[in-house]
Amino acid sequence: MRTRSQHVAAALLCAATALAQDKAPREKVTAMVGGKKVEIEYGRPALKGRTMGDLLAKLPEDRMWRAGENQVTTLTTETPLMIGGKRVPAGTYSVYVHVPASGPWSLVLNTDKGVPLASIFPGASPELKDAPWPHIRDYQKSIADKEVVRAAMTQSAVTDPVDVFTVRLPPLGKGAIVALAWGDQSWSLPVEPAK
Repeated sequence: MRTRSQHVAAALLCAATALAQDKAPREKVTAMVGGKKVEIEYGRPALKGRTMGDLLAKLPEDRMWRAGENQVTTLTTETPLMIGGKRVPAGTYSVYVHVPASGPWSLVLNTDKGVPLASIFPGASPELKDAPWPHIRDYQKSIADKEVVRAAMTQSAVTDPVDVFTVRLPPLGKGAIVALAWGDQSWSLPVEPAK
């Protein structure tokens, strides 16, 4: 009989194998906040005929999503920020999204930078073996204590559905808005310079 950890390992192996065959493009978006650069780097998965409901049904028990695909999504800021009423020091953070069964989705920043792909998939290619991978199934058990902020986002419908997951950082006064869009929905949250 297979244990749960064997099932998870098998799923990770399948995902890593799929990665080698169908790598999602990575993108960087930047904004100036208080005159300093803020950057988000992420993988851009496509729905490819799936629905958001299909994807949400695959979330782990803690309902954390890695906010992209493949390598860990990161937010790097040259200046301290205010996000959801909390001060976030300058630095680089891994980005996740908490998707509760009901209620608003939350943007989550964590000081954990991820795990090398080779530690979860020994057959990783040489160019990706050291790439940081997010905590896909063990966020709550492994790194929840390293969270810096978990802030509720505003959700709204989009006029034109977005097949490829998109992150934008449009300006807002001296700050910016973290804006995520996928399928027929978008989520946003203001980011301001810390005072």
